[in-house]
Amino acid sequence: MSTIFAADSEASTPIWLTPAGEPLPEPARAWAAATGFESGPGKILVTPTAEGGLAGVVFGLEAADARERELFLAGKLVGALPEGAYRFEGAAGDARLATLAIGLGQYRFRRYGKPAPKAIRLVPPHGVDVGEVERTVAAVARGRDLVNTPANDLGPAELEAAIRALGERHGASVTSIVGDDLLAANFPLVHAVGRAAAAHRGPRVVDLVWGPEDGPKITLVGKGVVFDTGGLNIKPDASMLLMKKDMGGSAAMIAAADMVMGAKLPVRLRLIVGAVENAISGDAFRPGDVIPSRKGLNVEIGNTDAEGRLVLADALALADEEAPELIVDAATLTGAARVALGPELPPLYCDDDAFAAELLAHAAAERDPLWRMPLWNPYDDLLSSKIADVNHISGGAFAGSITAALFLRRFVGRARTWAHLDVFAWNPSAKPGRPEGGEIQGARALAALLVARYGR
Repeated sequence: MSTIFAADSEASTPIWLTPAGEPLPEPARAWAAATGFESGPGKILVTPTAEGGLAGVVFGLEAADARERELFLAGKLVGALPEGAYRFEGAAGDARLATLAIGLGQYRFRRYGKPAPKAIRLVPPHGVDVGEVERTVAAVARGRDLVNTPANDLGPAELEAAIRALGERHGASVTSIVGDDLLAANFPLVHAVGRAAAAHRGPRVVDLVWGPEDGPKITLVGKGVVFDTGGLNIKPDASMLLMKKDMGGSAAMIAAADMVMGAKLPVRLRLIVGAVENAISGDAFRPGDVIPSRKGLNVEIGNTDAEGRLVLADALALADEEAPELIVDAATLTGAARVALGPELPPLYCDDDAFAAELLAHAAAERDPLWRMPLWNPYDDLLSSKIADVNHISGGAFAGSITAALFLRRFVGRARTWAHLDVFAWNPSAKPGRPEGGEIQGARALAALLVARYGR
């Protein structure tokens, strides 16, 4: 048994899921009256036995007719209950998401000796796919570990090693192109961004392939900037503090690939990650440089702190060459996305209305929120260059997330559908199911869509 689930035969304490405005369960009413407890969303009442033990737990949910419902609300039970085995009582709420919230909420980053949190385990609720929940929790935990690991212990080579370990778990093939070999292999933008780093932290393109060759081609692309100084356009100190998370897009796509392979979907999955460190040295690329791209477009560099879209450009061009059915990329790309939508709600950019609607529906159902933003064609002119085919930034203060997505779109043309997620990859504060720290955004929604489309 995993640390998430208890055996059906194990003695367990009931958790009574109680919507606001509904009567409390009979065993808890007298104790609630004696203590003055009033049920409400997220409120917890622990009821004792006559001997002073734990008889049960009342957990308040929103009213059945509430306009908004926090589907991960049960994650508040993590840390509030003694260690042990529990079971849900009552049919209120979504048992799968409540279970998932508890599983995801128990995550802690423990690489550097932090103690394990109190573990609460659930008897599997009726109808909940134990294997699917366990795979999801494990994939998200591995992705969060990557985001939380500081750059001194997670360089491009270590990110490659994580992808190789993923491939080994699932029987996938993994190849990489490293350092100056990127130039010979025609990845000039990836090389330019990463060439200033120390030799042992050289830039690379890592390519994982899994599944039957004749399956639908699904390609995931991740920005793997393990640390971003901003390059010669160096970031101020406050902006550099969380730059270990600048590989959060790659972590999200690694987690999504983990879920897809774990579900054994009959697809031909490809995962491409451009892994670099945007460092500063005498060999750093400069504002004003013009660098060719894999696609053949010459790119004028407007700001070296907009390096992620350059790495993605070459990776997307590679992904597009085999005309897959679907390309999805994820990247911690712009501060403008946070200004528009905040840290919890990543923008989704996609020209395929049907796919976008499908992904948004799964995002809502999985409590893995996304919000569609426009690929506003008139803004494409903001990327014009007087000396090259395109500038990689607009140079203005407006619509930064949109213009970044428009730049990426130039490198995709043969895929049937392309979607871009501009993720934050971090929880500034703890919320149910989401501990403070590194976060995997968009992966669960994408995996759910692929399971719905291709699952047997």
